[in-house]
Amino acid sequence: MSMVKKEMKKRDLVVLWIVIAILAGIPVAAFCTPSAGAREVQTVKVFHAGSLAVPLEEAESQFEVLHSDVDVQRESMGSISAVRQITDVGKNGEVIASADYTLIPGMMYPEYADWYVRFATNDLVLTYNLELSMYADEITPENWYEILRRDDVVFAFSNPNLDPCGYRAVMVFQLAELHYGDEQIFDDLILDNTAITISEEVDGTYLITVPEDQKPNTEKVDIRPKSVELVAFVEEGGLDYAFEYRSVAVQHNLAFFDLPEQIDLSKVEYADTYKKVKLETADGKTKTGKPIVYGITVPTNAENPELGLEFVKFVIGDAGQKIFSDMGQPPIVPPLGSGNLPEELESLVELEDGEATPTPSPTSTPTPTPEEPGFGAIYAITGLSVIAYLALRRRKE
Repeated sequence: MSMVKKEMKKRDLVVLWIVIAILAGIPVAAFCTPSAGAREVQTVKVFHAGSLAVPLEEAESQFEVLHSDVDVQRESMGSISAVRQITDVGKNGEVIASADYTLIPGMMYPEYADWYVRFATNDLVLTYNLELSMYADEITPENWYEILRRDDVVFAFSNPNLDPCGYRAVMVFQLAELHYGDEQIFDDLILDNTAITISEEVDGTYLITVPEDQKPNTEKVDIRPKSVELVAFVEEGGLDYAFEYRSVAVQHNLAFFDLPEQIDLSKVEYADTYKKVKLETADGKTKTGKPIVYGITVPTNAENPELGLEFVKFVIGDAGQKIFSDMGQPPIVPPLGSGNLPEELESLVELEDGEATPTPSPTSTPTPTPEEPGFGAIYAITGLSVIAYLALRRRKE
């Protein structure tokens, strides 16, 4: 046998072994071909309350580990502003998470949403700097309003027209009047330092009216678009005291003290007390004092509603509940659902009327949809062709 034929047989044998390796599943071509399973990254856009920034940042991180082809993009702002991104600005979003669940039915029904889930609670506290705040060594839950009255003290809250924490903080001043029996608290701290007004209704409730321009006396009161913006000012001593959610204070290691439960909007037991105070924002909408409850939904204009729903399931599920508990914000367990609730959430929540939603009945396993031939099929066809070619060559020889 000539040397040429020997070399040809040797080469044919090498080719044959390569083909066998391919057919056996050994990824010989993996180094020179793109991944067959590569997927396009999909986006989940989340508009949310500023007080949810820290827990939702952690939720985003964990969710993206579970869904490697998903990019969660969050925008943090006052809850009213967050809802308006959908209803007024015209943006698309997969998730809305509000610090006041009533904003969802109040501002989004029926065009932009038709369901929501209540998933977490909170309460208002007064934050301060142990070293830099005026009279930090004197202030207590019983004399805080007296400290705020002092001429050299600056306090702050967020804009009631944009942020639930803001309109809740303003309500606290009137609830404080009722609780402490001091009829000048609201007048001395709000009326005398802003353009916000109040009137007593015939039914004994109080209506606070907030104009577009609140004209704060900046030497006494600082008003910012969202409550989390006040954190840095407290930390740096730019102001003495600020009303925040407990969770925000815990997450940012701020010193704070608890307000009495009769005024901190935390307890269902005091719901009748809270609702004695109402607040009308500049757009003419009225908010009624009530326990602080967060809500979440998927807007009807979401570009990826299925992924939005997956993120909601994560936030209200076991993993999300642990995140919120660890960060000082009590989750609602089980979450409470209302409206035209998606079937995917029914086993995770209770209905608004308190009746447990039945677990969906098992469905039959769907028949897999045939897939188009991939690289594996191409390798097999190529391999068979090579084998056939070698066989023909041998016959000719």
